[in-house]
Amino acid sequence: MTVNAREGYGLYAVNGILFNHESPRRGEIFVSRKITRAVARILHGMQEKLYLGSLDGERDWGYAPEFVEGIWKMLQQYEPEDFFLATGETHSVREFVERAFAEAGLDWRRHVEVDPQYYRPTEIDRLEGHASKARRKFGWAPQTRFRELVKIMVEADVQLLEDKRSGQVERRMAMRGGE
Repeated sequence: MTVNAREGYGLYAVNGILFNHESPRRGEIFVSRKITRAVARILHGMQEKLYLGSLDGERDWGYAPEFVEGIWKMLQQYEPEDFFLATGETHSVREFVERAFAEAGLDWRRHVEVDPQYYRPTEIDRLEGHASKARRKFGWAPQTRFRELVKIMVEADVQLLEDKRSGQVERRMAMRGGE
């Protein structure tokens, strides 16, 4: 539709195809955040198990703030084009789990169970993107590596839980007028 609008009506329309872009603000229904929230809850004794579907799926996980920068750069181009934003490397859900639990000093094998109820009937085994055009056209390249991304997310969810437990979140919201 974007290409049709651009070509048919002469609109400045850019299509960004973004592979998984993660941050502590990622919705809690996504596997990355489901994992990091569970790590925080298990670390604080509020949860014992994390139930997941297949651990074998591979994804191209990048850091959302860097993708936002890429989006901005796409929109600064003189001629509108379509671009992929991705890291160009994949990691399995199992690797994400291992890394997240390791960040908290926990043995993931004690806390993670595969539950077939979470299998997806249309699961894609591997998603990997290549951002070579974005790199070539406007110098965009991801800087945050997988290991650092997982660390950022685990630390944020541990801190969020600690803030909630101590009432910090409510105090900050009250100071900002309940936003």
